[in-house]
Amino acid sequence: MAKGIWVFAEHSDGSVRKVTFEILSEARKIADKIGEELCAVIVGNQVEALADKCGPYGADKVYVVENEMLNQYTTEGYTKALTDLVKQHQPSILLCGATVTGKDLFPRVAARLETGLAVDCTDIGLDDSNQFFVKRPMYAGKAYAEVGFSDATPKMASIRPNVLIPSPPDESRKAEVIKVAVEISPDDIKAKVVEVVKIAGEKLDLTEAEVIVSGGRGMKGQENFKILEELAEVLNATVGASRAAVDAGWKLQSEQVGQTGKVVSPNLYVACGISGAIQHFAGMGTSKYIVAINKDPEAVIFGKCDYGICDDLFKVVPKLTEEIKKLKKD
Repeated sequence: MAKGIWVFAEHSDGSVRKVTFEILSEARKIADKIGEELCAVIVGNQVEALADKCGPYGADKVYVVENEMLNQYTTEGYTKALTDLVKQHQPSILLCGATVTGKDLFPRVAARLETGLAVDCTDIGLDDSNQFFVKRPMYAGKAYAEVGFSDATPKMASIRPNVLIPSPPDESRKAEVIKVAVEISPDDIKAKVVEVVKIAGEKLDLTEAEVIVSGGRGMKGQENFKILEELAEVLNATVGASRAAVDAGWKLQSEQVGQTGKVVSPNLYVACGISGAIQHFAGMGTSKYIVAINKDPEAVIFGKCDYGICDDLFKVVPKLTEEIKKLKKD
């Protein structure tokens, strides 16, 4: 009989990603209600030290799956490692973050396990019968559906970063660490990572940022994003862009927010010169607070924001930056 809630603990540059702690915190509540263990799974090479990070957020056990072939993330290697472990222990629920890695890994794992997968969820919980369900956006965020699962196990879901609130870590809580050796041969991995290129001065990934300042077509040129970068600096924010700005070559595709870019859920989203098309809103509609700055009073974004400033962004943004600097000095 399938039993246990598992969370795939994603890590990067020697650190467990924040979305893992968010999912563990919420999954802990579910595990307590149904009386099941909560386990984290860390896959990689020489990653045992990361196991201690999961206990304070509620994990009872941490499976550490190590192999030198798993030193870099590859779809085939991680799929085999995770699938073999799941088949051996039969958890009832398997969760991960709806990150680039999660979106790549979990569909293949679900296919091999012949079970269902709910993607890009914004909430998880139990219904009145203590059955697991998720909430996820549909039709580019125009509607939200509560989705249940069939009897097939594990019930799999990927959770959008920043939509769940992590509990304060209990440093006294320790998880049992279980080391797992997995057999992986070079023939198991069809694609090989030959180089990882990082951008100099790279800031926090958009999907994990708590504050984002984004620019759209109204920025009028690449050089004008400097005023957004100045605002972002005083707000400790990350700079994003609409598809129009990316298509114009003003920003990189990795900085695009929207249906064809990254889906984000920050506490604060400042949209500058962005009209608010449904494709963009699908990528940032779950932000806690949305501030829009646009000189067009008919811009769609004003019907979707919490606070709107109808004025020239090239006058508003520098003044806003200046006022925030004054407040921070005080």
